Amino acid sequence: MSSFSRLCLCVFALITTSLSGLAANHILYLRLGPTGANLYISNANGSGEHPLTKAGTFDYDPSWSLKGYWIVFTSERTGPANLYRVHADGSGLEQLTDDPAYDDQAAFSPDEKRIVFVSTRTTGRASLWVLDIATHKATRLTRNADGGDFRPSWSPDGKWIAFSSDRGSSLPRAKGRWEILQLASIYLIHPDGSGLRRLTKSEGFCGSPKWTQDSKSVVSYCTSAQDTWNFRKPSHGGEDQLVTINISSGRSTPIAAGPGVKLLPTMLPSGKIAYVRFDDTAKGVFYGTGAPGPAGGDLHTPSWSPDGKKVVYSRFVQDHSTLVRKQWSRNKNFDLYGTVFLPDYDPGGKHLAVTVPNGGETGMTLFIQDEGKPPHAILKRKDLILAPQWSPNGKQIVVGVGTFPQFLPSASGSRKAQVAILNPDGSDLHFVTSGPDSNAFPAFSPDGKQIVYRTKGPDGEGLRIMNLADRSVKVLTNGWDNFPGWSPRGDLIEFTRKIDGSFNIFTIHPDGTGLKQLTHTRGNDAHAAWSPDGERIVFTSSRMGFKDERLLVTNPQPYGEIFVMRADGTHVEQLTDDQWEEGGPCWQPERPARVAAAMPSN
Repeated sequence: MSSFSRLCLCVFALITTSLSGLAANHILYLRLGPTGANLYISNANGSGEHPLTKAGTFDYDPSWSLKGYWIVFTSERTGPANLYRVHADGSGLEQLTDDPAYDDQAAFSPDEKRIVFVSTRTTGRASLWVLDIATHKATRLTRNADGGDFRPSWSPDGKWIAFSSDRGSSLPRAKGRWEILQLASIYLIHPDGSGLRRLTKSEGFCGSPKWTQDSKSVVSYCTSAQDTWNFRKPSHGGEDQLVTINISSGRSTPIAAGPGVKLLPTMLPSGKIAYVRFDDTAKGVFYGTGAPGPAGGDLHTPSWSPDGKKVVYSRFVQDHSTLVRKQWSRNKNFDLYGTVFLPDYDPGGKHLAVTVPNGGETGMTLFIQDEGKPPHAILKRKDLILAPQWSPNGKQIVVGVGTFPQFLPSASGSRKAQVAILNPDGSDLHFVTSGPDSNAFPAFSPDGKQIVYRTKGPDGEGLRIMNLADRSVKVLTNGWDNFPGWSPRGDLIEFTRKIDGSFNIFTIHPDGTGLKQLTHTRGNDAHAAWSPDGERIVFTSSRMGFKDERLLVTNPQPYGEIFVMRADGTHVEQLTDDQWEEGGPCWQPERPARVAAAMPSN
């Protein structure tokens, strides 16, 4: 079951915790990704599995050293992702990096004196760094301004580091959608930073290079760019290709292996290929043309001992039994909490509205979470309910209801999405829009007399403003505009506009004047929300790009990070920095010190 499916099947519980000084810097957002992870070691066939790290930590991406003395791994046990090492018997645990940036995907040098790893230090993008273990000094190895470098592997002879990279990507989008596909090739570089060269020339994707014993070739998995989106769900089916690539000639030779989507290939000392299979038929480690190893859809990133007899891997924990979970923040002045899809607080900051897909059936349910009480459903439908927004007096909720094929293709019914208003107890549901156009993502004006919403259909597209007294509608914008939000001051409306193939954030006065572009990202800036005082805007951005290979993360938009800026687009600051997906933020209005939150277990 995918992380999103588990999220949809969650049973909500909320713990009331005393926190001080949250004021208006308490931000909630959608967080897709594991809630924990632990390391395990087993025999190559999966027998004798036992934990390497303690339960309740957040440890992943282990890598065995060539001599077998150490295993390096990533942990979020103290907040940001940092590197640790440990012996295979669990002794000698040592933290190797301590940086607020994202550090991950480490691999030892053959002599175990250095580690190459991925980090977002300096630029915020994923680059390769080399760590001297004795001094803990890190030196930057790769530099690229328009992409990320991932999954480095040190050759057994110590002369080369192979890695995958999406540098220079045109950022193509998934067919008919807004999500970005990942184009990547295999590159080589000397450990001193010289000799950088591209090994594969495909316009698709090749990733996770691992060396053969003679240091003359690497093995990799390759697929099309579109399949980096399609294969994120095991249910999609399909098959990719494992290959051996000669580093001198660049010649690629297919490897005979079993069916399905195969990731992270490794050539064992025996000459047998090992890999992770990820599809509906089978999940876990496999060898050659199909012999199984450790199994499970929660198994990630295995690494083998030098003799190939043991394997270490992580198992992800998906525990979405709480509605709100505290997250690490790059800025201590902002308290961040992960939740579910497109949440919104009432003006008093005491009641949270959020929608989740119905477990085991089509459609969605709108929940209200009151402080200290279990969440209760106020609206359940077989189609979708998206982006609830509270009225300024807290007595109504406006929301988009209907069919949104791009969000849930299986949603039944032919009704186009329309804007509906209801009371917080679920009563008096009534639609305020109708007709052949799809109308959604509404927001109230500060006086509660108007709403702004997105429309698309035979009558055009863009933003519209409705006077709720007589339901008269005026055109605010024309074009691909979405996610509008009215400033608490009433003078501006922020929204996302698609322009030149990218999505960026704009503001406009409610009378249609003063259009201003606030962000200029090549990619996606969206899901913006005003601070309660109207001074700042929090939003989601892809500007830092992928931090890992997409199929190893599986989230729809693993490049999504939370940013905050001033209302005029200046003073942009990044708040999250990880390989998971963050989006759809909302700001909790200022309120007393006691707030509802579920604290992390680790």
